[in-house]
Amino acid sequence: MAGVLAVLAVGQAAPVAAQSSVESAPITVDSPYHTSWQVDAPVCALGAAASYWGLTILNSKEGLTEETALALRKEDVPRFDRFSAGWYSQEANQLSNYPFYGSFALAPALIALDPAMRGHRGQAAMLYFETMAIAGTAFTQTAGRTFRKRPLTYGADVSIREKTRRNTENSFFAGHTTSTSAAAFCFAKLYHDYHPTSRARPWVWVGAALVPAAVGYYRLEAGKHFLSDNLIGYVIGAAIGIGVPQLHKMAAQRGVGLQPAALPNGAAGLAVSWRPR
Repeated sequence: MAGVLAVLAVGQAAPVAAQSSVESAPITVDSPYHTSWQVDAPVCALGAAASYWGLTILNSKEGLTEETALALRKEDVPRFDRFSAGWYSQEANQLSNYPFYGSFALAPALIALDPAMRGHRGQAAMLYFETMAIAGTAFTQTAGRTFRKRPLTYGADVSIREKTRRNTENSFFAGHTTSTSAAAFCFAKLYHDYHPTSRARPWVWVGAALVPAAVGYYRLEAGKHFLSDNLIGYVIGAAIGIGVPQLHKMAAQRGVGLQPAALPNGAAGLAVSWRPR
């Protein structure tokens, strides 16, 4: 879903270079980032396409057969994750959706409303949606190619219908946690760099850390993901959320950036580029 959002945002983010707001007088702040329409738009498009491709792989899974589901044993789960094998909660599953979907709306809204970012809203929006496209790709391409069973499939009281759903082998790694972490930490990084003297910066980082942690907790309680799935998703999302803006900040300082590249096996990928100044 993050990748699809990125496609919709690309057209709205141009021009990518820092812009001045006409309708109001924003705080005058020089952008700490270097972005390029020729580079960043293809990266967003590539991420969106790869994310959608991953979704098609996810949706092509057939799920567990009744025989396989009934034969599962908690003892087969690694010891680190075994404590949650069999957990299942529809209420927790629903609760996890509120901060998950909310983060997709809240982060862009805060970017649009922030006085310092308002003058560079096209650039900030591009960085955000590029982050989400890459995070979406990381999740869908991984979960689509792995077949780890969700914790709920080990529950004796969980219905066989629930255990044999098509998505019951999508446990690794946690998509809700990854996407929320990427969105939250991306906004925190943007706020940090656009407000170098703000006293609110530590609290923004605390909020960015707590929101995906709450999502991960509810996904664990819901029986959708093991603890390790959530921890890995949290770290990957945070790394992408911080790393994408940081690469563009380095590009502004030392000419380092991302660009599309062809991998040896013919697949599309991303490469770190360096331009001497």
